[in-house]
Amino acid sequence: MTTSWPMTRVLRNRNAGLALAGVVVSGFGTSALWLASGVWVKDLTGSNALAALCVLALWLSTPAGPALGTLADRFRRKPLLLATNLCLAGLLLTLLTVRSQDGLWLLFAVLFVYGATGVVQTAAESALVTAAVDPGLLGDFNGLRMTATEGMKLVAPLTGAGLYAAYGGGAVALLDAVTFVLAGGLCALLRVHEQRPQPPVGGWRERTAEGARHLWARPETRRLVLAGGATMLFAAVNGALIHAVVDGLGRSPAYAGVLYAVQGTGSVAAGLVSGPALRRLGERGFAACGIALTAVAVAVRAVPSDPVALACSGAIGLGLPCVLVAALTRVQRETPAPLLGRTTATAGTLMFTPNVVGLAAGAGLVELADFRMLLALSGLGLAATAGCLVVRGFPRPRAR
Repeated sequence: MTTSWPMTRVLRNRNAGLALAGVVVSGFGTSALWLASGVWVKDLTGSNALAALCVLALWLSTPAGPALGTLADRFRRKPLLLATNLCLAGLLLTLLTVRSQDGLWLLFAVLFVYGATGVVQTAAESALVTAAVDPGLLGDFNGLRMTATEGMKLVAPLTGAGLYAAYGGGAVALLDAVTFVLAGGLCALLRVHEQRPQPPVGGWRERTAEGARHLWARPETRRLVLAGGATMLFAAVNGALIHAVVDGLGRSPAYAGVLYAVQGTGSVAAGLVSGPALRRLGERGFAACGIALTAVAVAVRAVPSDPVALACSGAIGLGLPCVLVAALTRVQRETPAPLLGRTTATAGTLMFTPNVVGLAAGAGLVELADFRMLLALSGLGLAATAGCLVVRGFPRPRAR
């Protein structure tokens, strides 16, 4: 078992390094547009509700993940990623025509297609990485992918906001289009042999269900994915309470940005240690430790203290990604290539749809109950989730 630093392990592998660079580039553009789109709608309409719909438009396709993932198994993944990157680049250029409320429909339409295509891309990327990267590097790669994604969330929104302030929303859309072209170029450089997919057997609904059946038939993988969904549910409730936490600290609303930045830094750190931790603890042990850390941090967040709040934000950022990295790595290792797109997308739906439910529930509950009680209940829910993972003990980690 090698113990070299994860970044070194990944960058020594040409395909892994190129794939990771593609994640960094496209993630930068996506994070920049994510913030700028809401500001853009707010400027055009003056409506906070319409601005919030930008995030909804991006997430709206998540429940359709199993069906969209079928596309990732219908075509070879590398050409599919090339095509979708270039199509999104062209689609984003249409936003250069949005100059008033009359073009608002186009902005929302582009964001919806953007989100749906992102589901397909995530499924195809997961399958392509499995074919292009040595299996022993999957844990390191998925951890560093998390680091890259979270790192871009810290840097790119500021860039997008500055670009929007100077040149408007069209400039941010143009930046994102360029990043998709660059990501497509990096994908084209991958050296991977993919067999042509077999002709589809059965109807669309039957093929879509195959991913779910495969996932459900593997208890260890199923347990991790369901734990990921439960974790995202309780973590989303916690996220919806962020402004109540800030009020409890006696700070201005802008202080939420500081807490988010600290949490993002914790997530960057989580990605860096994921590979070694997975090799040492196994997927279930790594996930349980991360969920338990998140449970403690969420509950203790009720303490009205700036140092405690900052420490809890960092701990949440460190613990929350663990189950997501563990579940994805397990799915990649245990799923045959022809099913990997559908299975990855199904797992993503099961893990991330509860995020939307939790945000909505938290937003409603914070008006009805004391936020400290809600934080304590969320912490208990997370602790119970971690307990469900450890109740049967951990399987012995495999040599990788």
